[in-house]
Amino acid sequence: MEKKSASFVFGLHPIEEAFVSGKEFEKILIQQGNRSEKINEIIRQARTLDYPVQYVPLEKLNRITRKNHQGIIGFVSPISYQPVEQLIPGIYEEGRMPFLLILDKVTDVRNFGAIARSAYAAGVDAILIPSRGSALINADAMKTAAGALNHLAVCRTENLKDSIDFLKNSGLRIAAISEKSEKTIWETDLSGPIALMLGSEEDGISPAYLQKTDIHLRIPMPKPIDSLNVSVAAGIACFEVVRQRIKA
Repeated sequence: MEKKSASFVFGLHPIEEAFVSGKEFEKILIQQGNRSEKINEIIRQARTLDYPVQYVPLEKLNRITRKNHQGIIGFVSPISYQPVEQLIPGIYEEGRMPFLLILDKVTDVRNFGAIARSAYAAGVDAILIPSRGSALINADAMKTAAGALNHLAVCRTENLKDSIDFLKNSGLRIAAISEKSEKTIWETDLSGPIALMLGSEEDGISPAYLQKTDIHLRIPMPKPIDSLNVSVAAGIACFEVVRQRIKA
């Protein structure tokens, strides 16, 4: 069965026209082995615009649509992404302390939407995600976010390590939130410029990113449990920042 066509564009000319019209893409899927001149030009344009490109088997494209896709399908983004390098200076210029969420390997669209909803309510300035391995922001994510993604900035980066370094050089502390820490969010000062990092429930935060964090914290829980749902954990951690900033 063909998926709802409102969320994707297929075929060489429609993809090119979408670029010209200014549409943004969540990702572009290209048939493995398809190296035509037209495809190569689209790939160059996509990379210039920081749109993730994935090479997939023909069968995957055929499962998305049975129409003549010409070996290329692009998922249109319902939001516009913002460069984090432009966002942070603007926050400081407004006289505010930046407050960001960094999500590593959060792939469930409903979890992402729920996180965005809590983040917006807590006054988070932006959610930062890697271009690959993140939830596809689609209609389900938008619905779960209950309008928050229409107002909350989302920043997508090809190199999360470099973006973390940029945040640290901009005066933000990076706080990893997981169950594998002795120190809790209640006993740590989170009132200054801060970026909270959370990972997936399956894999947690990648070791390479964890090494770049300034502090590693957990949410205190009276009863033993392996972990909280990532959207619940994000909400609790965000509102601890709110509590501390109000108290300060």
